Amino acid sequence: MIRTGYGNHKANPRRRDEMARQLEFYFDCSSPWTYLAFHAVQPLAAELGAEITWKPILVGGVFNTVNQTVYESRAKPNPRKQAYMLKDLADWARLYDLKIIFPPTVFPVNSVKCMRGAFVALDEGKLVAYATAAFEAYWSEDRDISRDDVLADVASKAGLERQRFFAAIETEDCKKRLRVNTDELIARGGFGSPTIFIGNSMFFGNDRLPLVRAAWEAAPEAA
Repeated sequence: MIRTGYGNHKANPRRRDEMARQLEFYFDCSSPWTYLAFHAVQPLAAELGAEITWKPILVGGVFNTVNQTVYESRAKPNPRKQAYMLKDLADWARLYDLKIIFPPTVFPVNSVKCMRGAFVALDEGKLVAYATAAFEAYWSEDRDISRDDVLADVASKAGLERQRFFAAIETEDCKKRLRVNTDELIARGGFGSPTIFIGNSMFFGNDRLPLVRAAWEAAPEAA
């Protein structure tokens, strides 16, 4: 039976209200759909008066744990679905006035260092600038974001000091935070990127943003 409404109605009411008006965005820069959603969720959040809680993850870790069918579909893609996906990406990119190259020369890409770097940017209040530069480097410029020289350019565009950036992404703290966010998403029922939460209600994919709006507008304000 389908029940309407948002969140976990069995949860403590006070806790539910505290969580309900949070907008959390779990993301990995290696996903083209996440590039689209990253671009679109920001003006939506501004319109709603919502502050985005950015949650960098390693989507490969999610796939390995709960969504291994992704690898099967990549190895043996359905030609009809593949053709439609290319059209769909192009349509959304045109709508958002973005350039997306798909597939990029290196696909899939090892995004581990890139996503560790997101925590360095987050701590310095430069997450949006960093993620924007990473997304554009990979999806608009066809550059391999697993390469140190590319990441150096990304960090520079975000205003991050190169030596500190590369030292930080090798620390246990950055590694642990990436694992924690990835495990947290899995524990909450997530299976890919982008995943958005309004309170306890989960939305997956760029095309779910109208539902994100509806959930936010329906949710009670935090106490």
